[in-house]
Amino acid sequence: MNTDLINSLKMMGMGMGAIFLVIIIIYIAVNIMLRITGGKKDDPDTTRRKSA
Repeated sequence: MNTDLINSLKMMGMGMGAIFLVIIIIYIAVNIMLRITGGKKDDPDTTRRKSA
């Protein structure tokens, strides 16, 4: 194969790997922040259905 093609495929793979890594880091950061702040709490008056 042409060396330019192999080098470009390597570069593309590194770029896709970097994007995947950034997505994982953002996911972990959001989970940590949710655990620290206690997450989303629903108001009990709005979650129950009112009987007619």
